[in-house]
Amino acid sequence: MQRNAHRDVAIIGGGIGGLTAALAFARMGAGVTVYEQAPALTEVGAGLQITPNGARVLDRLGVGKALAASGIAAEAVVPMDALTGHQIARFDLTRQSPRYRFFHRAVLIDILARGCAAAGVKVVLDAKVSALRPDGGFIVNGEARGADLTVGADGLHSIVRPAMNTPGKPFFTGQVAWRALTFVEAADPVARVWMAPGRHLVTYPVAKDRLNIVAVQERSQWADEGWHHADDPGNLRRAFSDCGWQVKAILGAVERVNLWGLFRHPVAQRWQTGSVAILGDAAHPTLPFLAQGANLAIEDAYVLARCCDESDDLPTALRRYQDIRRPRVVRAIEAANANARNYHLRGIKRQVALLGLRGMGRLAPDAFLNRLGWLYDHDVTA
Repeated sequence: MQRNAHRDVAIIGGGIGGLTAALAFARMGAGVTVYEQAPALTEVGAGLQITPNGARVLDRLGVGKALAASGIAAEAVVPMDALTGHQIARFDLTRQSPRYRFFHRAVLIDILARGCAAAGVKVVLDAKVSALRPDGGFIVNGEARGADLTVGADGLHSIVRPAMNTPGKPFFTGQVAWRALTFVEAADPVARVWMAPGRHLVTYPVAKDRLNIVAVQERSQWADEGWHHADDPGNLRRAFSDCGWQVKAILGAVERVNLWGLFRHPVAQRWQTGSVAILGDAAHPTLPFLAQGANLAIEDAYVLARCCDESDDLPTALRRYQDIRRPRVVRAIEAANANARNYHLRGIKRQVALLGLRGMGRLAPDAFLNRLGWLYDHDVTA
């Protein structure tokens, strides 16, 4: 029996997590409406990586063929010494199933939006949600709306999260990040991690002639959160001016770049109450050091819909969703935080780490993926 078939589900936010939740609930029979404040379903930013754990969900929801047709199948993760330009190791990804893929965010949003349309999801655009009511209803464009279940997939600055949690206190990590797309022919479909003291750069293709760049620098001067703050590309180039010619060539092609400060937010203590739940960045903002922000939101969405489909009692289903998801999310965030430290090592610690990576690449190339087996091999649809 599909319990969701008897439910009306409202989802606040039409990003990756919100659209995945909409598709999952619709596939399980619910009537779903997505409220998105933007005038169109699109996505700012640039690239993202869909790892096997996220791809399993999207396959289960019927968009796997579209993913394969639109994404770039990743062949390897390649750690690089940014100062010398030398490759340190190469860790093969071709044996992953489903494949690890690179996407432009707008492409993935379009795939999900088309899947939602085919499943009968209603999308309301220019829908500004201003408040959540005590009964789980909400105010959108000044009018009261309600549903059997309201899902907050409304990101970092969620309207829904504060309704069930005391305000958290994010703190500046001492790191800023630049994000850019360049028109550069990618040599091969790999993710390169260019490591330097106090800095690193991640590059991977999102199209044949487009390279996605995320660069991170440690510094005491903070910057605002969010992806929308334009910066001078010269500032990015100066931050990596002592690196090898390959890094300089990549950054030399950057014409436009956005800068944002990296703040660590606590994972929400409560993800649900009554007939309301949150997922993705609304529940657990994640630093970009493990490529799991979108993947964790995709997992959340499926588990939430499944838990609701397996129980007639909605509060019980929502508590089960939180119990299942929170420990895994906390572990992933801790792993991402550890990467932030490991990419930026200095002095003798850096030399020892590079030697260790070289040795692993030569003697135990599978160790890299084995270490992340708990993450990539997990299947929330099982």
